[in-house]
Amino acid sequence: MIESATGIVLRTRPLTETSLIVHWLTAESGRLATVAKGARRAKSPFAGKLDLFYAADFSFSRSRRSDLHNLREVRLRETHGAIRQDLVRLQQAGYAAAFLELTTETETPLPEIFPLVRDFLQLLCAPPPPVAQNIFALELKLLRELGLAPELTETRLTPGAKKIVQTLLESDWTAGSRLKLSAAQIGELAQFLHGFLIFHLGKLPRGRAAALALE
Repeated sequence: MIESATGIVLRTRPLTETSLIVHWLTAESGRLATVAKGARRAKSPFAGKLDLFYAADFSFSRSRRSDLHNLREVRLRETHGAIRQDLVRLQQAGYAAAFLELTTETETPLPEIFPLVRDFLQLLCAPPPPVAQNIFALELKLLRELGLAPELTETRLTPGAKKIVQTLLESDWTAGSRLKLSAAQIGELAQFLHGFLIFHLGKLPRGRAAALALE
């Protein structure tokens, strides 16, 4: 059966000398994996359409034997090219992908999470340089969708840090990125969310320190 979806490429890896495995985030089917047969050939119809954080409409044939489905057609919508031109932007986008891989099940619809990630990538393509609160906002917004948002009245955060958390949760991406945080506030929130993530997820998603520009 052929199905259609709109997705964002989270990860790719070679399958054979000519084929590629593409991991997608979609609203309809959540995270799913497809095989792009012949995608590594120069004259493939997939050429130029499958790379990290590309957004596309695509169709696929669902496999009855495995969770690796056959990619059929791709219509590119957005490349998010600015992300691959800046290391910190790439690290922040990569952290978003790692967070999703750790916290979500494959082929489970994610209608609320998909637009969050889509808009986060748009933020990373905007002119202001990436900042630490991008990651704090990402973690807080995704934790809320997963039913794990911190209860601020039960934390030991300072009043100023609590206000920042509330603002990041309630504001859009652009407004959150424009907040002016002191070095002390960045350190406090980074440490608080570090412990919160380990407690609830068992470990940190890959690349957190780099995404916060702490390495």
